[in-house]
Amino acid sequence: MAERKGRQLPRRWVLSAATMSLAGVATAAFGATRGRDGDGAGSSHGSSPASPIPTTPAIDWIGQARTRIEAYVERYDGHLAVAALDRQGTASVTVGAKRFETASIVKVNILAALLLRQNPPGKVLGSDTRRLAEAMIVSSDNDAAVALWQRIGGSRGLTAANRALGLRETKPNSHWGLTTTTVADQLRLLTALTSPTGPLTPQDRTFIMGLMKKVIPEQRWGVTAAGEPGSRSEYVKNGWDTADVDGGRWLVNSIGRIVEARHDWLIAVLSDHHVSQKEGVRVVEKAATYVLKELRAATAGDGPPQG
Repeated sequence: MAERKGRQLPRRWVLSAATMSLAGVATAAFGATRGRDGDGAGSSHGSSPASPIPTTPAIDWIGQARTRIEAYVERYDGHLAVAALDRQGTASVTVGAKRFETASIVKVNILAALLLRQNPPGKVLGSDTRRLAEAMIVSSDNDAAVALWQRIGGSRGLTAANRALGLRETKPNSHWGLTTTTVADQLRLLTALTSPTGPLTPQDRTFIMGLMKKVIPEQRWGVTAAGEPGSRSEYVKNGWDTADVDGGRWLVNSIGRIVEARHDWLIAVLSDHHVSQKEGVRVVEKAATYVLKELRAATAGDGPPQG
């Protein structure tokens, strides 16, 4: 307990408080002691001000969860990064600053850039462009991505769009799948795609989320594994490829949104150096599940999750 400022308390007050505290009645020591006038002994003219009752500092559950998540990610020696944010609360965590190749998750970024080019804003895409956008997101069609990449102006168009979207750590590549990004930037992108104060119109946000919700079943792995039974809605876009610069090992990425009764999660998991796509999917799903398990427990005030 911090010392009170001002005059020194009489020694008998301190001893009395300590004695009663040990007896289990510490509160009786506050506000009941009578002081002295000046330096001499004598009766008090009034009760001394009540001392504040000590309180136990609130436990930082989110901070503790973040520490455990950091330890979890560190086991992968720089080949894994995670970020998550609850749109219905204040829980958030970002672990890992490495830039990863995007593979097909950049297709969400390409679509956002395409919609930002519409004049006037919110203008409905033409039927051909809409068909390409749906194929690019729902079934991850690469030919559709190439066509839309050209329509946004390639790397320059993506760079311009990302300034409006608030992305700071994404570096476009002339081959769109080799674009590099961080989990922090992917969280910024997901925030821009869902925020009423973002640069996209409500119609555009609904369009993108609608396509991410319709991703074909065989591609609905990744961050969706972290959803609770009975989750209201799940949105996802995954990316996977082999990396020549990593000896042909696999990079596996997943970004998305999980809406639950008490939470509205935005989550991104980036990873590489996997011996197979299957192994990469396993790592990504385990990481996403672990992160949301920790954050759910932290926001419930229950402390660390069990098991």
